[in-house]
Amino acid sequence: MIRILIVEDEKPIANLIDWNLTSYGYTCQTAYDGLTAADLILENTYDLVLLDIMLPGIDGYSLLEQIKPTGTPVIFLTAKGSVADRVQGLRAGADDYLVKPFEIVELLARVETVLRRVGKSNTLIEIGDVTIDETSMQVTKDGVPVQLTKKEFALLLLFARNQNIALFRETIYERVWESDFLGDSRTVDLHVQRLRKKLGWQDRLVAVYKVGYRLEVQN
Repeated sequence: MIRILIVEDEKPIANLIDWNLTSYGYTCQTAYDGLTAADLILENTYDLVLLDIMLPGIDGYSLLEQIKPTGTPVIFLTAKGSVADRVQGLRAGADDYLVKPFEIVELLARVETVLRRVGKSNTLIEIGDVTIDETSMQVTKDGVPVQLTKKEFALLLLFARNQNIALFRETIYERVWESDFLGDSRTVDLHVQRLRKKLGWQDRLVAVYKVGYRLEVQN
């Protein structure tokens, strides 16, 4: 079980991050100010900290100094977006630096990348009767193996990491095929149709009008 501490004084942003990370299977705790965060860091062990810089009570840089001895990775989430700010944050010891406003899909990707780097990535994702093993790239439905192509597996993993989030066709194409989207959505649509059929997800993997697709998962 991966435990993440979210330190963010803007409650709507903190709650949105919490909801999305929880949907993906992480266990989250939230602090809305630096003092509360400092107490939580002393009392608990976390696998990752998402840390705002400008906080009431104690700022993010001071909290980072408290976190460093624990070896817990930190991703700065901040509105301070200049090159100088980014360099300062990374040199201070943050593992990554994400500037607000950001898309949740990017945050989830950054979280997964940092956790994988430190050997704490979630390797199993369970969605209903479907189990996805990221390490072995194997998928089962009711315990029965499901044969997917590499692109179908990458597509499934993208949806699984972004549950209940509407993904634009452009985003899907660029992340799965790792090239620029040129306006032809047939490739994405065809692979989604195949994935629906193989997993029985006709009602779960839904089309979003004029956007793309969303994987609907009940929490």
